[in-house]
Amino acid sequence: MSTHIPGLYISSTSDRGRGVFTAEPIATGDIIEICHVIVFPPKDLEKIHETYLHDYYFLWGEAMDHGAIALGYGSLYNHSPEPNAEYELDFDDQVITIHCIRALLPGEEITIDYQPDPDYKGKLWFELK
Repeated sequence: MSTHIPGLYISSTSDRGRGVFTAEPIATGDIIEICHVIVFPPKDLEKIHETYLHDYYFLWGEAMDHGAIALGYGSLYNHSPEPNAEYELDFDDQVITIHCIRALLPGEEITIDYQPDPDYKGKLWFELK
């Protein structure tokens, strides 16, 4: 079961399909959601690239050689190079925690940076709109 603050909802965006939004203000530092994950082995990581789920998984494990699908809203947060939230991977408890890094107002979309770490400047697997 995932745990999230009240007021989160899924809605359409103007340019990225669905996204996660808030109906309530969220303060900097608040935990937005704790998402349990379904972890899959490296042999399945190769296969996921041939499926629709390719855009919805996280790299997982100390060596980042496994994959994970986040439950709750976890796999639906959109990317932004200037995110208002960040995620923390907890391999032991098999959860992803989404934290607010900039105060949010009602109606705002919650976004995260998909880059593997803040210093990584490689290309994403899709073009930003």
